[in-house]
Amino acid sequence: MSAAKQVIVIGAGIIGASIAWHLSKGGAQVTVIADSAAGGVATPNSFAWINASWGNPEPYFRLRTRAMAEWSRLAQDLPGLPLSWCGGLCWDLPAAAMETYAMEHSAWGYGIERVDRASVARIEPNLAELPDFALHVAEEGVVEPVAAAKMLLADAERQGARTISSTATALVQTGGRITGVDTSHGLIAADEVVIAAGVGSPDIAATAGIRLPIETPPGLIVHSQPYKKLLNGLVLAERLHMRQTAEGRIIAGSDFGGADPGMDPRGTARGLFAAMKAMLHGSDGLELDFHTVGYRPTPIDGFPIIGRAEGMEGVYVAVMHSGITLAPAVGLFVAREILEGERDPLLGAYGLSRFAQ
Repeated sequence: MSAAKQVIVIGAGIIGASIAWHLSKGGAQVTVIADSAAGGVATPNSFAWINASWGNPEPYFRLRTRAMAEWSRLAQDLPGLPLSWCGGLCWDLPAAAMETYAMEHSAWGYGIERVDRASVARIEPNLAELPDFALHVAEEGVVEPVAAAKMLLADAERQGARTISSTATALVQTGGRITGVDTSHGLIAADEVVIAAGVGSPDIAATAGIRLPIETPPGLIVHSQPYKKLLNGLVLAERLHMRQTAEGRIIAGSDFGGADPGMDPRGTARGLFAAMKAMLHGSDGLELDFHTVGYRPTPIDGFPIIGRAEGMEGVYVAVMHSGITLAPAVGLFVAREILEGERDPLLGAYGLSRFAQ
């Protein structure tokens, strides 16, 4: 019987946690290197919308819908996963664009429905401002991202993985391949290293001469104090996207990626929170608790980087902006590719080599 493959996962956000969990379940000996608490840096600042919504070509839509299905599979494997298929209401597009979105995605098999003003009021009775029509997708959902990442890492540890609180300082090369990671606590050897460190990924990849073309736009999201239930699902209105968390906090941004914090993030947060309160009946006692500014690891063409770095064996890259939606599918596909040599066709367009062309 061959020895278990030794794999290091750099990063403890939702992507790193999912990869570590799937690798552990597949029989690998996994070490997670995390220089922050479970949940990473970007994950806690996410809107956490699970969707295959507008603005993407069909191949990426197919990857996202597969990921939505994998969230349901993951919830069966991890009872208690904080996942809710609460549905999403959208009117954050011009009318013509909304019609195009609905027609296109319906043809692709997305469960999208055109709803009128009265239906919007039934779905979200506490909205103070109602559109003439909106699009409703009942199969969209949310996950509480930090809690989900913690659950994945904890279960990976029950399967034998270990998590080391340390900073990955460099990839270690031996004979033209990556053989481990140098950390602030010493060298850790491995058969393969997965870079899933979000905005920190380019720096660690660069230590082996690997360039990751990534932008890190900021996004401000406001978080209320816990409050009575005002929202049933996701609301993607003009200039304001919001949802209510499992603990009762209403979180909002000017879009799901967050608002531009501007020169005065605190002032931006106060203005955004006031707009949110104005949109909700029964919000008189709602109070702002805090705001976050997250930096989204976004490849320059907008699509994920998932795959091995060409010309350097022993290193795998998994960096993307849509980490919440994609996490369970990415974890599954990465584990299969590393352990079985099988690359899923849905990942075909998302290798790092596309940027060399």
